Amino acid sequence: MADIKEKIEKTYDIIAADYNVWTERNTGTKTHFLSKLMELLPTNQEAPISVLELGCGAGIPATKLLLSNPNTAVVANDMSAAQLGLAKKNLEDCGGDRVTWNQGDMMKLSFADNSLDAVAAMYSIIHLPRDEQTAMVSNIAKWLRPGGHLLANFMSTEAEASINPSWQADDGWMFWSGWGPERTLEAIKAAGLKVLESELRGDPGDSIFLWVMAVKE
Repeated sequence: MADIKEKIEKTYDIIAADYNVWTERNTGTKTHFLSKLMELLPTNQEAPISVLELGCGAGIPATKLLLSNPNTAVVANDMSAAQLGLAKKNLEDCGGDRVTWNQGDMMKLSFADNSLDAVAAMYSIIHLPRDEQTAMVSNIAKWLRPGGHLLANFMSTEAEASINPSWQADDGWMFWSGWGPERTLEAIKAAGLKVLESELRGDPGDSIFLWVMAVKE
């Protein structure tokens, strides 16, 4: 398990700059769903809106879009120190002072129950082994406040392990896994979240993913 995550971290460090050039050309789906999430964030609370972003990458476009709401505070997590370094530079003049940066395995995160207004996990949970994906969704459900929302995407097919030894680079070893749409949605509901929307969707030239918006009632 540790070996898998070390390899993923190393790959994202290696490809950081090139990967983000590539992702900036393929942001339509991410921006589409993130805009929907922002419409669901609280509008009448005095305390900062607390958002956890899992897999923030270089912060463009997602973290930057979240910070466009001046009352939003983001905890931005990523395995890759190189990605976080880029994000800090990219967001220096875009509300970066409202970001708490967290580098490391998302499974090691800990928050008080009922403390987050939203969690955005785009292209990140898919890198966890399947059992950890289920555990992560359960953790998120505990951390969200009643009325809090989860936006995440998952693999559109069932796979215990999907490995590409040269993803985005000759030495870009990468791992994904997934339960498939039906079992993923079952896990989200079992964690205590209500699914508001689920859609199989992808950007041109990229894979199709299951995108889910859910709420803690």
